[in-house]
Amino acid sequence: MIYIKRNLLKELKEHLSQKEISLITGPRQSGKTTLMSHLEKELKEKGKRTLFVSLDSEADKKFFSSQQGLIRKIELEIGKKKGYVFIDEIQRKENAGLFLKGIYDLNLPYKFIISGSGSLELKEKIHESLTGRKRIFELPPISFDEFVNFKTNYRYEQKLETFWEVEKEKTTAFLREFLNFGGYPRVILEEKIEEKRKLIDEIFSSYLEKDISYLLKVKRVDVFSNMIKILAGQIGQLTNHSRIASELNVSLPTLKNYLWYAEKTFVIKRLNPFYTNIRKEIVKSPIFYFYDHGLRNYALDSFGILNDYGFVFENFIFNILREKIKFQGSSLYFWRTKNRAEVDFIIKSGKEILPVEVKYKNFKKPEIKRSLRSFIEEYHPKKALVINLSLMEKSKIGKTEVIFLPFSKIMTANSYSEFFCS
Repeated sequence: MIYIKRNLLKELKEHLSQKEISLITGPRQSGKTTLMSHLEKELKEKGKRTLFVSLDSEADKKFFSSQQGLIRKIELEIGKKKGYVFIDEIQRKENAGLFLKGIYDLNLPYKFIISGSGSLELKEKIHESLTGRKRIFELPPISFDEFVNFKTNYRYEQKLETFWEVEKEKTTAFLREFLNFGGYPRVILEEKIEEKRKLIDEIFSSYLEKDISYLLKVKRVDVFSNMIKILAGQIGQLTNHSRIASELNVSLPTLKNYLWYAEKTFVIKRLNPFYTNIRKEIVKSPIFYFYDHGLRNYALDSFGILNDYGFVFENFIFNILREKIKFQGSSLYFWRTKNRAEVDFIIKSGKEILPVEVKYKNFKKPEIKRSLRSFIEEYHPKKALVINLSLMEKSKIGKTEVIFLPFSKIMTANSYSEFFCS
């Protein structure tokens, strides 16, 4: 079986020594089961005792009829000594949080590694019931560095930054492929374009059927699907809730409910506006980006035939920045004024702010647009970034240093702090 190495595996391994439950969440089909299976295989090869059960399996479901039933199964396979228990698709268990809490509190000698898709059962009830008893690991779709490593057979795994600098044409080709098809592992592994389309269709249909209809009990799945299509056509643009509700012929509360479901199930991510001047700046309307731009392209009928690379590149950078600032005590925003000046992203860390513009363009020399100048004149940040395809150069507006940075440099940065200090 071909396996795409995941960056999250290292973090999971480091957490194996902790008593807390390792709870893996993320979009449906992002590779949670494969990741767990790979980790279990490594543990077995080291002679560790393991058990893998899945609530997607009819044969395994009977072990979840009671806490004692599952414990007896674990004891049968592992004994009463230290071992590792993998539970897949936990969101299918009724009252999963309380079920796991009861087992965890028995202080058994087992380490639990558990996964589930982003349903409310997983995100809310488990979250509340297991307070202080778990650590959440979010597994997104394949990232660009994971994608390039796979495509190059891991030959440049320890020197990706050099690869991107030396092999610019290959990097551009990989980027275009990635922006077209996204990061779902099954889609990446399939070579034929027609099969890729069938797979992304199956992934979206399965998401609507299993998460939205079955688990969340949404009756108007067709309306939910159409909402995703509308959002796909306006990534990075202000969301007019009233207009979308009118287009879908649903009430405003229903639309907001559906948007919330789509966020909780890792399909879209909300970005709120940055403001300090209520008179001049947009303060309410959010914008939305997609966790996977391949799914976004599919919803817009442009999967594999992309022509709006600029918008999807912006979505791509959003996902990178979101990962970089995670657990850093920082926040990500966008900036819009009522006079239509705009900056794609604002990173806020304490009192420091860093405006970030994104351009799918090969600059020959620095070009700073009026909107970014307006933000700099208003807020006087120490630095500003213009993320682009290839140019690495610095410019000045007043006391603000404007840094033109190739997207590959953002990929290899360890955290947002490197942006402030670059």
